[in-house]
Amino acid sequence: MSKRAVLLLAHGTPETVEQIPEYLRNVVSGRPLPQQVIEEIQHRYALIGKSPLTELTMEQARLVEAELAAQGEAVPVYVGMRNWRPYIPDVVRQMRADGVEEAAVICLAPQNSRTSVGLYRRAVQAEADTLRIDFTEGWAQHPLLAEAFAERLRAAMQKLTDEIGAPVPVLFTAHSVPCRTVQTPAASEGQPRLWPGEGADPYAQEAKHTAELVAARVPGIPQWWFAFQSQGASGGTWIGPTVEETLDAIAASGVKTLLLHPIGFLCDHVEILYDVDIAFKKYAASRGIRLERPESLNASPTLARCVADLARQGLARLQG
Repeated sequence: MSKRAVLLLAHGTPETVEQIPEYLRNVVSGRPLPQQVIEEIQHRYALIGKSPLTELTMEQARLVEAELAAQGEAVPVYVGMRNWRPYIPDVVRQMRADGVEEAAVICLAPQNSRTSVGLYRRAVQAEADTLRIDFTEGWAQHPLLAEAFAERLRAAMQKLTDEIGAPVPVLFTAHSVPCRTVQTPAASEGQPRLWPGEGADPYAQEAKHTAELVAARVPGIPQWWFAFQSQGASGGTWIGPTVEETLDAIAASGVKTLLLHPIGFLCDHVEILYDVDIAFKKYAASRGIRLERPESLNASPTLARCVADLARQGLARLQG
């Protein structure tokens, strides 16, 4: 039997503030960024100390490997990052050097944006050579993903409900993306598509659907909303509504306590530790709202079971 493995893909994050300029060049594919943007990102990282994304992703990989082993799939689980070390091309080359012939590849971004997730896929394929891969396109509707988020939300909801004596409404969020990346690809002859196939990018619909699935698993939510967070500074229009404008509307409706639940992120990193815990909390407070959030998934056993299930499906497809 061919030697098999699992490869998890994530965004990546620098270890120090000094590495941020190099990291940002990777994120924007070498395009120049204004110095003030670089300094603002450095400031945010400095406020949270560092982003734990890499360490948490490695821990998630260990949990997935243990879950697979417990179910009779003794395969190694590798981790590759798109924008920082360990870089995806380096990890794929290492897998080949280790004799891996088949790999189930899963991007740790459940909602499939064809352009951004496509970058991960192309990075793997560019180094795959004879390595056969099965790439999971998206898994926004996996029941164990919804349950993992629901577990965190139920715990936070219970704590706040006990404290204030009433159920608390919820604002679900996912990372925004540039509008140009999710528009329907041009059909005119000679105009390249963003992704093979027909129709608009599924990202926005998949993100909202994940929120619906989570909300359905948490009884007692009096009301919930959805917004896109962390719009970038690269110019152009990004998809919304934004968290800020949604908080404005929620405040106008009289809400005084709110849970913000990011269902597009699988672990703590700067978009949670700064954007939510610092920026959105401050903005909400200025509108008279106490903003709290559930614990991130991080080392969630339910998430590990979910990713292990995806890996088993991918490995089975490789066997035909």
